[in-house]
Amino acid sequence: MRWLLPEYIEDILPAEAARIERLRRAILDLFAGAGYELVMPPLLEYTDSLLTGTGHDLDVRTFKVVDQLSGRMMGLRADITPQVARIDAHLLNRKGVTRLCYCGSVLHTRPAGPASTREPIQIGAEVFGHAGVESDLEVQRLLCRSLALARVKKLRLDIGHVAVFRSIAHAAKVGAGLEAELFEALQKKDLPSLRGLTRPLDAKTRAALLLLPELYGGAEVLALAEKRLPRLPPLTRALATLRALAKASPVPASFDLAELRGYHYHSGVVFDAYCEGVAGAVGRGGRYDEVGKAFGRARPATGFSIDLRSLASAVGNKARRK
Repeated sequence: MRWLLPEYIEDILPAEAARIERLRRAILDLFAGAGYELVMPPLLEYTDSLLTGTGHDLDVRTFKVVDQLSGRMMGLRADITPQVARIDAHLLNRKGVTRLCYCGSVLHTRPAGPASTREPIQIGAEVFGHAGVESDLEVQRLLCRSLALARVKKLRLDIGHVAVFRSIAHAAKVGAGLEAELFEALQKKDLPSLRGLTRPLDAKTRAALLLLPELYGGAEVLALAEKRLPRLPPLTRALATLRALAKASPVPASFDLAELRGYHYHSGVVFDAYCEGVAGAVGRGGRYDEVGKAFGRARPATGFSIDLRSLASAVGNKARRK
């Protein structure tokens, strides 16, 4: 049985390959028309550059090999976004706003879910050099236009902001260990653990942290958050950004103020796109200003990526139901 492929690694057969290629061409054309320039980062790099500024999450998802030429450790990319940030910081080194896009396979040590592949095809777009909410809105609109090319149904965005939790934890001078435990409890929506972990904290901080898992829903949760969460400058700015996105969202949007995906990587708004026919998020993105700083050149950055294989599969499933 030497011809068997590893678990969660599959060949793409003609019909599916054709759907993926049609979508790839259409989306890249859309990006080009919106002023995004195509880049093609390598499949593998030395880990000390590949994983710069990305945190533990990406490290454990990255396959690692020893370079037979140099003896140094190399990684097979699990996400193209940090590579594009490196290109912006060190190779292009432009002033002002830069818009870049990409498409390529990535490899994961473990599948994201029971039905997921370990070799997604990632297509995405990034804006560097603009820190305002206008660029957050720009990439969300571009994501929705990209998904519209596949004629997905019931498209919606789920939006959060990592500064909400971070500002509360830092204002209370929570230690790194407790902050990590609180992060895990919020990610899992584990209320009993959250109650136990917050017991030693002051009443105001404890009430704020226990409220976060309840702050999920439409734009009304932003008004509730403004009323009941501490008046901290970073938190106030985060809520203002989310209100602006709520008013201008191109599709129905919900808000989750306990959403901390990529907490050690993202620095502001985070968002996921969901549609009919795909079990998990078909696209995701957010702001990651700190990555440019890790590369030695502080640059505001925001963008998104789409799992092209999941999107094409949803298109194929819809076609088969007709």
